[in-house]
Amino acid sequence: MELMGKRILAFTEEEFEDLEMWYPVLRLRESGAQVVIAATEAGKVLHGKYGVPITSDAAFDDVSSADYDGLYVPGGWAPDKLRRYPHVLRLTREFHEAGKPIAQICHAGWVLISAGIVKGYTMTSTPGIKDDLENAGATWIDEEVVIDRNIISGRRPPDLPAFSKAFVDALAGAGRV
Repeated sequence: MELMGKRILAFTEEEFEDLEMWYPVLRLRESGAQVVIAATEAGKVLHGKYGVPITSDAAFDDVSSADYDGLYVPGGWAPDKLRRYPHVLRLTREFHEAGKPIAQICHAGWVLISAGIVKGYTMTSTPGIKDDLENAGATWIDEEVVIDRNIISGRRPPDLPAFSKAFVDALAGAGRV
């Protein structure tokens, strides 16, 4: 239980990628972390691209980054919606400024791009947003998981084992990368 006592905030919105939401959340929980799912409102049932539901625990505007050890942003089409919420961008910047681990996979890089935190970082993602990351100042590489300081990035569902392990390992460290 290497993450006992750790609290992780996970963003979500409609049409998250089902595996990219649930696999890391379950991996974090089995490692002892408390994962809080945040959406536009607490108690909201949201559905993944393939229909798997998740219920939010908290609203974006009711959480403080200071109360969490790390941030998780899943992929799918949800990141395109998430990046439009000022509270999501503020929280993402706060996690980043504090040096706390931020894990993102697939299209979730859109949230980090909109938060203005990718410039000078080496990252991966689904190839579909490679140009977006590069245009925002990141160096894109095609690997299953990339760790650059506090940002852990992954490409797509087949990479979830390596990606989730890297996030757990980062959180199990001193809490700051």
